Amino acid sequence: MAFQRSHRLNLLRLVVLLLVALAGIKFLFRDSFTLELHKHVSKDSGFWGDVGDTGPEIQAVKIPMAKITAPRQEAGQQVPRDVSATEMRLVHLDLKGAAPRVSYLEQVFPLLSQLGANGILIEYEDMFPFKGELEILKSPYAYSEEDIERIQQLAELHKLEVVPLVQTFGHVEFILKHEKYQHLREVERFPNSFNPHVPDTLALLKSILSQVIDKHRRSTWIHIGADEVFHLGEGMDSKNWMSHNRGDTGTMYLKHIKEVLAFITTQYRGLRVLMWDDMLRKISVGALRESGIAKHVSPMVWFYAPDFEAEQIRPFLTKYAESGFEAVWFASAFKGTTGPAQTWPPLSYHLKNHLSWLKVMQTLPRLAPLRFQGIVLTGWQRYDHYSVLCELLPVGIPSLAICLQTLVNGGFTEETKRKVLDALGFQSMQLEQSTCEGRGAFPGAEIYHMVEQVNGHLKESILKALEEESAIKGWFSPYHRKRQFGNPRNMESFGSKVLKLHEDWESFVRDLRTHLERVYFPDTVEEWMEENVNPYLDQLRDLVRDYRAIIRLNARPKAT
Repeated sequence: MAFQRSHRLNLLRLVVLLLVALAGIKFLFRDSFTLELHKHVSKDSGFWGDVGDTGPEIQAVKIPMAKITAPRQEAGQQVPRDVSATEMRLVHLDLKGAAPRVSYLEQVFPLLSQLGANGILIEYEDMFPFKGELEILKSPYAYSEEDIERIQQLAELHKLEVVPLVQTFGHVEFILKHEKYQHLREVERFPNSFNPHVPDTLALLKSILSQVIDKHRRSTWIHIGADEVFHLGEGMDSKNWMSHNRGDTGTMYLKHIKEVLAFITTQYRGLRVLMWDDMLRKISVGALRESGIAKHVSPMVWFYAPDFEAEQIRPFLTKYAESGFEAVWFASAFKGTTGPAQTWPPLSYHLKNHLSWLKVMQTLPRLAPLRFQGIVLTGWQRYDHYSVLCELLPVGIPSLAICLQTLVNGGFTEETKRKVLDALGFQSMQLEQSTCEGRGAFPGAEIYHMVEQVNGHLKESILKALEEESAIKGWFSPYHRKRQFGNPRNMESFGSKVLKLHEDWESFVRDLRTHLERVYFPDTVEEWMEENVNPYLDQLRDLVRDYRAIIRLNARPKAT
């Protein structure tokens, strides 16, 4: 009996030892696999199909809550991969408009990490502290070198990989608007794109890339933009090049990209490169393979439409696989793609975009033999350097939270919804109405609510007072105001109401300005107020000014 008991004990010990060994092997394998991945790790042209740009009057897409889940698998289909643990999820900070103060980023970065981001893609444009010959490029409110270092320290503290983005072909208005660089334009009239045939173009890009990369020595990735190269091939130099080289815009585009990549891979060995993919979609597999760029860059496939099928992405992925690319990134959007003057993000629209991307991620192995490395949640702040501001970042945070948590959890269920509400300090949300109820406890929540008031009530209340108040229309018309002619008895019938409305909105706007100034630099505050508040409030201000002036005249004859 003792022998049997001893034998059973030895067997039990052996089983325990085997289980511990297996767990250790699994842990080591997972750790090394994750580490390896991290190491490697207006959109309004006819070519890319106007995806996402449906204008500022877009209607929210209705989604029954019960149906907002990860794609269902039919019998016999592959079980969806867990895309939450290993791939990169970068939040795009588009600084070519409404660049936040570093003190605001200090509050936001912990929230990004909490919501599931593990990196940020920073498109500096004119907010980078360029030096020397390049100093002309920077905004008067550009970050300092100390700011750039602080941003990276904050990111590192919250386990966020920093990926700088430098536009190297199109969307370079912030450079080519300057007289000093106008000779580098592809088409002299337009500041959008570089002329790739002028030697000064590459020399300038090398200087810009060097300054940005040298200030981001912790970064293992850089994004070279290269999207939407408008008017490429329309300049005389390009026409001559294509004629003499029997080439086309595709080969010309690749020639420039190869030169940019050659500089980066030679000067900064080990630095991995990303680029937007839209221009590559038009180029043949043969040209892509011959260029050899697949060895040095990963394409980032962007698509912002709310509803699309994985099969719509297959042609691009197949082309990239056949062209020699081994890995691919995707790009979704949490704001900034539903109209150049959009001030409020449609939640269901952006949620559905992410649900569509989840389908692509989960079916990627069947779509093309490419390794998925990560996704960028873009948050465009302007369509280009010259356009107005899109939705402000604090206004877009609820959309970002929904989209990030959808990616992390593989769908948007009631449980995911509760996590978002808890993280943001809201009580409820209405996806169809794009609203969240409750005070909110996230950085910039005050701005979120105040912009909601501006969108929902400012214009409506002022126009109602000016256009629907019969006493104003009858006794204080534009003619009365122009001739400074009015009866105080009749004017006082609407005066107190108008003065109160004016006082309330002026007080509100002062508070709004105070909150905006805590997050943004003065140029952003002024621009946002000019675009969204003053067109309506100025009408009320003018009426109140005229009212007070005419009341003081004590019913005198009309001016001639």
